[in-house]
Amino acid sequence: MVTKAKDGPKLPKQQLAILAVARFAEPLAATSIYPYLPEMIKSFGVPKNEVAKWAGFTGSIFSVAQSMSAVPWGRASDRFGRKPIILIGLMSTMICFVVWGLSTSLTMAITVRFIMGAGNGNVGILRTMVAEMVPEKELQPKAFSLMPLVWSIGSVFGPAFGGFFAQPAEQYPSLFGNIEFFKKYPFALPNFVACIIFFISLMTGLLFLRETLESRREHRDWGLVLGEKLTRPFKKRHGHHHRNTRRHSFVDDGASAPLLAQSSPPSTSTSIVESEPPTLREIFTPQTIINLTSYTFLALHSVAFDQVLPVFLNYPHISPGDRTPDNTRLPFKFTGGFGLGSDKIGTIYTVYGIACGVVQFFLFPWFCARFGVLRCYRAAVLLFPIVYLLTPYTALIEDTHMRYVAFFTLFLIKGVAVIIGFPCTTILLTNSASSLRILGTLNGFATTFSGLGRAIGPAVAGAVFTWGVTGRDYIIAPWWFLSAVAAVGAVPSWWIVEGEGPTRSLETDSSDSDSDEEEEEEDVVDEGSTLVSSNSNSQGSTRAGSAVDGGYGTVKRDAQEAR
Repeated sequence: MVTKAKDGPKLPKQQLAILAVARFAEPLAATSIYPYLPEMIKSFGVPKNEVAKWAGFTGSIFSVAQSMSAVPWGRASDRFGRKPIILIGLMSTMICFVVWGLSTSLTMAITVRFIMGAGNGNVGILRTMVAEMVPEKELQPKAFSLMPLVWSIGSVFGPAFGGFFAQPAEQYPSLFGNIEFFKKYPFALPNFVACIIFFISLMTGLLFLRETLESRREHRDWGLVLGEKLTRPFKKRHGHHHRNTRRHSFVDDGASAPLLAQSSPPSTSTSIVESEPPTLREIFTPQTIINLTSYTFLALHSVAFDQVLPVFLNYPHISPGDRTPDNTRLPFKFTGGFGLGSDKIGTIYTVYGIACGVVQFFLFPWFCARFGVLRCYRAAVLLFPIVYLLTPYTALIEDTHMRYVAFFTLFLIKGVAVIIGFPCTTILLTNSASSLRILGTLNGFATTFSGLGRAIGPAVAGAVFTWGVTGRDYIIAPWWFLSAVAAVGAVPSWWIVEGEGPTRSLETDSSDSDSDEEEEEEDVVDEGSTLVSSNSNSQGSTRAGSAVDGGYGTVKRDAQEAR
C-alpha cells in the first residue's frame, strides 16, 4: 500500500518490476503444460484410467527435485549473491523446457522434470530479494503480492498458448500439417514459445537487476555495466531530469551503501555475522516451524488441486441417461468429468487467470490493510476445504450452462483463497525470522518443505483419483482427500503470531542495553548527516539524508517501539 507521508518509505518500483520480469517466465511456462498434460501422458501409451496417477507423478517429481536442491541454492545465494543464482535458475529451466517439449516417452519426461526442478531454486530467493528490498511492514502487503500477481498474469498467458499451440499439426493442418517435426513432437511448440519468454527474463535480469545481498552489493556487476552502456544513449536525453528525481534506496549501489559502510559500526558487525552460516536453532524457532507447516500444507493441497483438475476436466462426461444404480449411488458414488480437450481447458484457465489478476491487483492490498495479514490468511485457509468438497458435484449438473457456472464459481473462490493465502503466509514467514541474515536459508527451507508438499500432494491425489475411478466409480475420492488435508492444514494458522519482522531484531540483538543502542544510533545518523552535508549540494543532501533516515532512522524508531 502506498504510504501517505510524502517523505516516508516508498517501494523500489523499478527493481521490483525487473524482479517481476525475471519471475514472469516461470509461471507462464509452468501453467502452459496444464491443458495438454493429460493428452501428453496418453501419447506415451498410458491407459486412460492411469493418466491421473502419472500426471500427478510427473508434476510431483519436479517438486521433489526442487525441495532437495532448495536449501543448497538458498545457501549459495547467501554466499555468492541472489542475482547469479536467479540467472542460473532461469538458464537451466529454459534449456530443460526445450527438452521437455521433445519428450517421446514417459521416462524421458519424468527425467527432464526432475532435472528442471533440481536446477531452479528461484522461488525462495525471489522472496528473499523482495524482503531485502522492502523491509518496511506497511509496504510488505503490496510488495509481497507482486510475485503472486505475476503468477496470475503468467497464468493468463500460459494455459492460453499451451492449449493454443499444443498439437499444431492436428489443430492447424493448413499451417503445420505438412511439417513432420510437429507431427513427431506435437507438444514442442508451446515450449519453444515459453523459451522466448525465458530468454527475455534472463537478459532483463542480467542487465538491470541489482544485487540485494549486503555483502555483495559493492562488487562490480558486469551485467549492470553492460546494461548501463546499452541504455546510456536514452538517458542522455533526460539525464538532468533523472538526476533530480531519482529515488535512492538501499538497493542503489552508488548512494546509500558506501555512505552507511563508512559511517556505521553495525555494517561491520553485519559483515562479520554474514560470514558465519546461520544455525538450525536460529532458523527453526517455534513460530517459523508453525509458519513452515502452514505453508507446506497450503502448497500440498493447492498444487495437487491444480494438477488433478485438468484430468477431471478431460475425463469423459457421463450423461444422466448413462447413469445406473451400479455406477451411481448419490451422494457419494458417481463418476464422470467434463470431457474437455486441451483447447477448452486452456480457455478456462485463461479466464480464471484474468479474474485472479484483477482480484490480486485491486482487492488483496485492501483486504490486508482492512483486516490484517493474519486474519486474511485464516479466512483463506477455511475456504479451501469447502471448495474441494463441492468441486466433483458440478459434473452432475444436467444443464451445461449451469454446470460451467457452478464449476467456475468454485474455481474462482479457490483462486481468491490462493491469492490471499500465499502472499500472506510469505509475509508471516518473513516476519517470523529473527534477522535478515537467515532469510535466504529460511526461504530455502520453505522451498524445501513446500516442495515436499507439492510432490506428495499431486502424486497422492493422482493415485487416489486413479483408485476412485478404476472399477469403483468414486470420482469424489481425490477431492475429499484434498478437503481433509486442507482442513488439517488450516489448524496451525490459529497458533501463528504475527511477528515484528527481521529488520528489528537484526540491529537490537547486537546490544544488551537499549539506552546505549539508542545513543549509538543517534550518533550514526548525525555523523551520516554531517558527512552528506559537507560533500553534497542542497538537493543531493536532501536525497542522501532521506536515504540515511530510511536506513538507520528506521532502526532508531524500531528500537523505541520495542521498548
